[in-house]
Amino acid sequence: MAIKRPAWPEGRVLTLEHTSRILADNPLGDPHVRRHDVWLPPQYDQQRGRGRGRRFPVLFDLVGYAGSGKSHTNWRGFDENVPERAARLIHQRHMSPCIIVFPDCFTALGGNQYVNSSAIGRYADYLTRELVPLIDSEFRTLGGREHRGCFGHSSGGYGAMLHGMKYAAYWGAIANHSGDAYFEFVYGCDWPASLDELAKFRAPKLKAGPYEAGSQASSGTPGVDDGRVARFLEHAWKKSRLNRAEWYCLMHLAMAATYDPDPKAPNGFRLPYDLETGELIPARWRRWRAHDPINLVARHAANLKSLKGIYIDCGWRDEYRMHYGSRILSKRLVEHGVEHRYEEFDGTHSGIGHRMDVSLPFLSRALR
Repeated sequence: MAIKRPAWPEGRVLTLEHTSRILADNPLGDPHVRRHDVWLPPQYDQQRGRGRGRRFPVLFDLVGYAGSGKSHTNWRGFDENVPERAARLIHQRHMSPCIIVFPDCFTALGGNQYVNSSAIGRYADYLTRELVPLIDSEFRTLGGREHRGCFGHSSGGYGAMLHGMKYAAYWGAIANHSGDAYFEFVYGCDWPASLDELAKFRAPKLKAGPYEAGSQASSGTPGVDDGRVARFLEHAWKKSRLNRAEWYCLMHLAMAATYDPDPKAPNGFRLPYDLETGELIPARWRRWRAHDPINLVARHAANLKSLKGIYIDCGWRDEYRMHYGSRILSKRLVEHGVEHRYEEFDGTHSGIGHRMDVSLPFLSRALR
């Protein structure tokens, strides 16, 4: 949207500061006092007639990796942030008024997948056991999961899908934009570049000459850091800005900490590939696959069927190949009789905020 001065009411954004018990003493030492933006629709402040005391459905916006809630409420030139988009959609009568919550779930690893991990923290519990009741206590919400939903893009889409599967007692509807699925395509093809990045922190450094397999640096235990991961993290946490290779490497380590945490391992997690040879470690990869949405539908079909709405979409030019995982996910849902809406569009992984013009009205209809 080029014109940033809309002629309709925009609502208002408040910031809540919350001290979390669940995140206290988290493994990464991340702050347990967090600030969460909350958008109230224009109708929230009506004081006359039917508007007085009115209660509203609630949506939780789960942002993607390397983001936080405030990144979706910041001003954007020649574009809409999420509150502006919702205000317009309400003005156009495409959706009903609702409250939107923008949680801060950022971590020292660049984010998380909104699940509980002994290596990162209990972010699923944080959302459901702390933030949900906090919002219900502070604002005029329509209590109950039938009026509460979550949505997100990329890691946020994954989080929404996982919460619909595992935490349906809290959510009535979900929307998943380009969420992680079919891990073999999403992560597998990019791990070699991260192994190359980690190799820069190998000790001792490689020397030119004969390479004797088995005599090179190795932890001796499959999937356990030989020191290079720890050195990379120390290096990354000192930098003010990561380059592209470092960013992707940190993301893969965040996923390892999410999908294969191990309190007894160095750094609190294990890796799916041998750091020296690059060989896939089947036992470790099985841990990753156990978190892949395409492998979870059968187990959680009953929860998914209890939802009032499931929306999924993905661009068919997604550079992380998430359209393949989204197609498989939709196929699995069909196989298990789970009603959902799946759409594709001509787009990549980024710059797809306009898809909320479809998902937000969908959620609004499901939750009112």
